[in-house]
Amino acid sequence: MASLDRVKVLVLGDSGVGKSSLVHLLCQNQVLGNPSWTVGCSVDVRVHDYKEGTPEEKTYYIELWDVGGSVGSASSVKSTRAVFYNSVNGIILVHDLTNKKSSQNLYRWSLEALNRDSVPTGVLVTNGDYDREQFADNQIPLLVIGTKLDQIHETKRHEVLTRTAFLAEDFNAEEINLVIEKRYFLREGNQIPGFPDRKRFGAGTLKSLHYD
Repeated sequence: MASLDRVKVLVLGDSGVGKSSLVHLLCQNQVLGNPSWTVGCSVDVRVHDYKEGTPEEKTYYIELWDVGGSVGSASSVKSTRAVFYNSVNGIILVHDLTNKKSSQNLYRWSLEALNRDSVPTGVLVTNGDYDREQFADNQIPLLVIGTKLDQIHETKRHEVLTRTAFLAEDFNAEEINLVIEKRYFLREGNQIPGFPDRKRFGAGTLKSLHYD
């Protein structure tokens, strides 16, 4: 059997936002019934055929590194986590749409993973927006995934999705928002299989996809 190209993708975000459930769904194609807290880092894998059925088809061995802990951890814990951040091909940032703090903490998670958390700019700049300059020269693709959209009242969803759309723009990333009943909200024209090879996934309006 020919060797497969390895792709390493970090899955980052606060505890309880659904990282382990997401990784299990992507790798095992089934819902994780009773997720537990991740200690250190958990790695799951899947084999993926990129552009299947086309002349450009290529098979990748994708490693999803689910990193546990919190951005408020002691420096010794953060130093330990640093070993997970080597040779990364992509980063998935996961946040709980019902928890605004988990969304704000994605900024700190990304800076830590990109080895830029020593920059003394804080989490937010004075006008309340994220500092996009921190990510201007980043070459690692970022994907922002929001969970628990179904737990937000319909009258509040537009407000929340507007806020998270700006969050994705700050990271120069694409976004996907998930609901429990397995319906995916994805920006127009995007396909997850292109993630390892593309800086961005494009832009556009939200559309719903069904997960079988």
